[in-house]
Amino acid sequence: MSVVLRAARREDVPVIVAMLADDPVARSRESADGSADDAYYAAFDAIQEDPRNELIVAEADGEVVGTMQLTFIPGLSRRGGERLQIEAVRVAASMRGQGLGRKMIDWAIDRARARGCRLVQLTSDKSRTEAHRFYEALGFTASHEGFKLLL
Repeated sequence: MSVVLRAARREDVPVIVAMLADDPVARSRESADGSADDAYYAAFDAIQEDPRNELIVAEADGEVVGTMQLTFIPGLSRRGGERLQIEAVRVAASMRGQGLGRKMIDWAIDRARARGCRLVQLTSDKSRTEAHRFYEALGFTASHEGFKLLL
């Protein structure tokens, strides 16, 4: 299987939304039928216009089978070092367990190194114990407690 990681295109939005919705944790906050409405396209446009954000897809045999969003965050901490935040990592159900997630995260880490980032960070819902094991196997450490406030 040959996989290419690339910047998402507008026509990828419906497939990305379907992957976001095909998830027990996120299902209730995404479009119920996985369809892309105007809000998703507006968000896509905002990501595309922001040089510190990248919406990435993994493509296998011409089909989008994975996605993640990368946000490069400048900061004063870590001696003014930029950090990479990885969000909304999804792999299509048909591709899970085949190493695609590892390939995607390794690719993102390589992007961070190429930009001179000093840290790569991500969050994972507390109920995703398999994802936690996956990230720990890649060298990530559960070093902080995260907090969110829904608005």
